[in-house]
Order: sequence, then C-alpha cells, then structure tokens
Amino acid sequence: MSTKKKGNNFKLLTLFLFLGTCVGDYGIGVGIGEGGVWVGGGGGGSPNSDPGSSPKQQTNPAYSALQSWKTAITEDPSGVLKTWVGEDVCSYKGIFCSGSSVTAIDLNKANLKGSIVKDLSLLSDLTILHLNSNRFSGQLPDSLRALSSLQELDLSNNRFSGSFPQVVLYIPNLVYLDLRFNGFTGSIPESLFSKQLDAILLNNNGFTGEIPGNLGSSSASLVNLANNKLSGEIPTSFGISGSKLKEVLFLNNQLTGCIPESVGLFSDIEVLDVSFNSLMGHVPDTISCLSEIEVLNLGHNKFSGDLPDLVCSLRNLLNLTVAYNFFSGFSSECSRISFGFDFVGNCIPGKGYQRPQPDCSVIPGGSLSCLRIPAQPLTCAAILGLKATSSSP
Repeated sequence: MSTKKKGNNFKLLTLFLFLGTCVGDYGIGVGIGEGGVWVGGGGGGSPNSDPGSSPKQQTNPAYSALQSWKTAITEDPSGVLKTWVGEDVCSYKGIFCSGSSVTAIDLNKANLKGSIVKDLSLLSDLTILHLNSNRFSGQLPDSLRALSSLQELDLSNNRFSGSFPQVVLYIPNLVYLDLRFNGFTGSIPESLFSKQLDAILLNNNGFTGEIPGNLGSSSASLVNLANNKLSGEIPTSFGISGSKLKEVLFLNNQLTGCIPESVGLFSDIEVLDVSFNSLMGHVPDTISCLSEIEVLNLGHNKFSGDLPDLVCSLRNLLNLTVAYNFFSGFSSECSRISFGFDFVGNCIPGKGYQRPQPDCSVIPGGSLSCLRIPAQPLTCAAILGLKATSSSP
C-alpha cells in the first residue's frame, strides 16, 4: 500500500471516529482492511461476515405461547409454573414433547386460576390438552381452531361460562371432548353430533333447549348430557341412523314425552340412564332388543303400565331401576331377576314400598299416546336389519 493511500485511510478513520462520538449511544464499528475502511452500524460485524447471519435466533413459538399463557395465570398454589423458565419448554412441568415439539399438555388437578390465551394456537403439534380440575374461566379463544393436530380436549371441572364454545366445532381432528362441570349455558349445537367424535361429555352445566335431533347419528360411543336443564322430548330419530353408542346418560334434566321405539336400534348400547326426568307413557317393548345392555335406569319418571317381561329377560342386564314411577305391574319373568332390580315407589299391587293408593288413582300422562311396536325376536331381527341398511354407505 502506498504512503499516499495510507494517509487517506487515516484521514477517513479519524473522520468516522469523530462521527462516532456525535451519535451518542448508537455504536459505529470501524476498521481498516485490505479494501480500505469499513463501517458497521452497531452490530460489531466485519466486512467478511455472513450478511444473512443474525446474532440472535428467532424465538421458539412454543416458548412464546407458554410464556404468554403463564402471564394469564394469576394463581398457582402448587408452584407448577416455577418450572416454566427458559426456552427448553420440554422441561416444563405438565408439558410433554416428541423430539422438540410440544405434543401434550397435562395440567389436571393443578388448581391453576386464569384464562386460556389465543397464543396456544401456536402449538401446532399439540394432540392432547388436559386441564381438568383447575379454576380456568372466561371463554375459549377462536384461534384454537388452528390446532389441527388436537385430538383430546378436557376442560372439565373448571369455571368456564357463556354459550357452547363454538370453536371446538372447527378443530378438525378432535375425537374426545370433555366440558363437564362448568358454567356453560344456552343450547347444544346440532353440528356437534355431526363431528367425528368418540366421546361427548357435557354433563353438569346449564345447557337448555332440546336435544338436537341428529344425536342418534353421532359417531360417538359415549354421550353424557346429564345434570343440565334440557327440555322437550327425546328425538324420535334416536337410533335410526345406526349409531355405535355404548353409553347414553340423560339423567336429571327436564325431558318429557315418550321413549321412542327406535331406541331398540342401539344394539351396542351398554348403559342407558334417563332417570330424574318427566318421561311418561309405557316403556317401549323394543328395549328388549338391547342385547348388550348392562345398566338400564328409568327411575324417577312418570312411566306407567306394565313393565315388559322381555326387558327382564335381557341376558347381559346387571342393574334395572324403575323406582318411583307409576308402573302397575310386571311379569313373573321380572320376579325371577337375580341381579339389582329396584321397583319401589310404583303402583304394583301386593308389593312393598309402593305409592299410596290415592297417588295411583290418576296416572300422569294417561292420555299420552306413544307409538307401540310389540317386540318379538322377529321384530328385533327386523330392527337390526334396518340398522344395517341405514349405516351402509
């Protein structure tokens, strides 16, 4: 390098050093290389640095989501969130990973108080979200519909409120939905029973209105609507679409009318509980087609007439409750039942612990006309044939 060129570079260097003192906190890096003088804007780089490099990597989305949620949790009596420090989210208590991806959150019984934040939608690989027995409240963010991998959502035993959380209807791969023991109100959307769910647990809320008419076509094996304020009749299409339901619980609502004859189509059902409602009329003979049923609870309603003897012949029945109705009799077949059979509080002559005679003089719903199909083996075979036809593509 010539003496003249060195002198010019020295003058430029002096000028930049002077400018650097004038701009305050903004750092200017300077140096002399083979190509002359270079200047850097506060990054401390060099002319040979990779222009695409960054001194700080982009923040992990899972870290951002969980830290955002952490700020929305106001009480943590068990100290669960003390472990939620640093970007290694897989080390957080209650967080489970596959590789470096968060795939499950299990904070059951953590007693956390707070709300659900929209940033949880950043957990794109999340398949399980279990939050039962906490004190989460408010409503679910609409952004949760972006959780395309989510299969299990358990929000039971919390303090959520408002109408049915519509966002769950748009989580595409959800198969297990548990909203039990919250403060949800309003009607249950019909589209819920069109989703490919295996379990629908809505009991112990404040849902009102009628049971959606398409419930019988649900793909679920378990539907629990107990302990709400549902009214109206059990849908007449109940069972017609070839459902795979194994457990149906309607107990402690405000249902009226008859049990539809189509109930006999639930050939796979194991538990049917309609107790503590205001159902009336006779018990349909087609219940005798429920060959797999183990628990049948009709107690605390207003059923009347004779209890069909075929019901008492169901081979897998372990518990039959018809207590506190207005049944006037049952056959000798029912008298030979060796399992749990509770028939107190009816109007059956010669049996103990029945209603006083004046209570039996006027049968509730005596004028109610329910469609009646006498059920014999041939009828059950026809019902199963109808089920097979309705479920075929």
